[in-house]
Amino acid sequence: MTQQTLTITTPDDWHLHLRDGDALKAVVGDTVNQFRRAIVMPNLRPPVTTVAMAKKYREEILQAVAANGLSDRGFEPLMTLYLTDNTSAADIEAAAQSSFVHAVKLYPAGATTNSDSGVTDLLGRCQVALEAMQRHGVPLLIHGEVTDSHVDVFDREAVFIDRVMHPLRKAYPALKVVFEHITTKEGVDYVRDADGPTAATITPQHLLYNRNAMFTGGIRPHFYCLPILKREVHRQALVDAATSDSPRFFLGTDSAPHAKHLKEMACGCAGCYSALNALELYAMVFDEVGQLGRFEAFASHRGPDFYGLPRNKSTITLKREPFKVPEQIPFGESTLVPLAAGETLPWSLEHHA
Repeated sequence: MTQQTLTITTPDDWHLHLRDGDALKAVVGDTVNQFRRAIVMPNLRPPVTTVAMAKKYREEILQAVAANGLSDRGFEPLMTLYLTDNTSAADIEAAAQSSFVHAVKLYPAGATTNSDSGVTDLLGRCQVALEAMQRHGVPLLIHGEVTDSHVDVFDREAVFIDRVMHPLRKAYPALKVVFEHITTKEGVDYVRDADGPTAATITPQHLLYNRNAMFTGGIRPHFYCLPILKREVHRQALVDAATSDSPRFFLGTDSAPHAKHLKEMACGCAGCYSALNALELYAMVFDEVGQLGRFEAFASHRGPDFYGLPRNKSTITLKREPFKVPEQIPFGESTLVPLAAGETLPWSLEHHA
């Protein structure tokens, strides 16, 4: 008999963009409705580079949660610092001693939205910070793409593995590393076989769609994200990794809100918004390959285990009931187009317990 409901430990989102200001107030409720905790990205303007800035941003997030009437959910934002060429050992020590900063994020300069302040030479400029992170057990979260203009956009992750990941792991064997939003078979192979404490997050868009989605019936900007969607062979490798029993792969949506008109323009923004329906999307992937029994480990267990945090004690329930994804949702004075807009998904989120 086909399984009709799925009750799992309440999941966490280990890679999330919440923005700030009115955008934050518009989207934070979607995450709180699905997740208990979330690793919040620091690529604001200006970027979150110090513990003091992270504390202020955390307070703004909790105020936005309260403004949405959701304080009773007990949502916990897990803050991160933005790594720069000038991040000091003192910055890392302060992060390690705080109760709310849980990682440091590497953006190669120019790799994605608001990454202009990112690192220009990780192994050449950031040794002091990396040594401190290894010493204090602070994870490094990596946007793993080279930014050289002559490297094909579809090859930038694979080139990054050779140029950066292998030398990084050799130089800092005990550093905790999360290879964020992996998109390729090469990424899967690297994370599965790497020495040292290594893990990866996987997004719903890279599990569900290959690069054809961006061009079916014309250019479809709401499927444009960075790292970009790849060939089907890579999508299948990601599905195999996510639905395997490896503890190294876990949920991270990389949900990134951009107003509809800023996606649908001559130079549209990169990012997919999945916070609204993330669990329904992920459940569909696991269901399609007959691995619903492994969904809880991917969504709820492996992330906190890697970060050294307790697993959540509450539960959520998904039911096999059609969910029609809205074409767009309010986003301040604009609107936002969610991932899979207009599609009918086979699973719906029922409740939190």
